[in-house]
Amino acid sequence: MDVTSIVSGFLAGQAGGLQSQIAAFIFNANADAEKSVVQALLVAGQQNLASLANVGAGIGGNLNISA
Repeated sequence: MDVTSIVSGFLAGQAGGLQSQIAAFIFNANADAEKSVVQALLVAGQQNLASLANVGAGIGGNLNISA
C-alpha cells in the first residue's frame, strides 16, 4: 500500500465517525423533542379531565354528530 491510500482510508474512517456522531446527536435531539410533545399532551389531557370533574352526569359522554 502506498501512503496515499493509507491517508485516504484514514480520512474516510474519520469522516464516517463524524457522520455517526452527527446522526446520534440528531437522533437524541429528535427523541428529546418528541418526549417534550408527549409530556405536553399528557399534561393537557389531565387538565381537561380535571375541568370535567364538576359537571353533571352525562356531560362529555357520547355525542351524535350524524345530524
